[in-house]
Amino acid sequence: MSQSSAYRDVQELCRAGFLDPVLGAGYVLGPAFIEYDRLLRQGDTLIPIASRVMRGLLDGTTQRATAILCRRYRDTVMCVHQEHGTGPHPITTYERGVAMPLFAGASSKVVLAHLEDRALKRIYLDSEDTIRARLGHGDWKAFKAEVRAIRKAGVVETASEVAAGRVGIAAPVVVNKQVIAGISLVLGEDALGSASTAFQQAVIAAARTISDEIAQGDTWVAR
Repeated sequence: MSQSSAYRDVQELCRAGFLDPVLGAGYVLGPAFIEYDRLLRQGDTLIPIASRVMRGLLDGTTQRATAILCRRYRDTVMCVHQEHGTGPHPITTYERGVAMPLFAGASSKVVLAHLEDRALKRIYLDSEDTIRARLGHGDWKAFKAEVRAIRKAGVVETASEVAAGRVGIAAPVVVNKQVIAGISLVLGEDALGSASTAFQQAVIAAARTISDEIAQGDTWVAR
């Protein structure tokens, strides 16, 4: 487009609050996005239910952890909410709005494992080199076998895949046979100790509670 058209568009975005001029640095995202994030939180039926269950998960396992809620966003998994334990716990790379690849970490793998075969194969073909580098798989069959094993187990535990020394335990939130999110417990290896099985069962129970409450409310609309 012409320079004058671009200038008019930028000025209109500034008036609408989507851009903000910054001295010496051009433009940054404007306050309109803060307003939209507030509206998004107000209209979200998942987070109010999940946040309560996530706090209960920390109470029932360990306060030396962070509970994380993630949703699929395009070909990534995005953190939409987190609850921090009251005890010392490792800082996570997940925070609201952070998108992570589908191939690393418990939060990502539990969502990946519940995709339909057609979507799963498209993702594999689009990211074959990345998957081989991260997971060490040589072909589609081996990749499919691993993610389907996660689906059958209903839970996945990973260690040091996103950050060294950190363990992630995740289970899917499923409504109407569709995975809408994944709930994860992220903690240090020292906080896990010998409680792996107990923590896995607690995460599974938390995911089922969220799934059941969403389904009973009949308010979830697939997006």
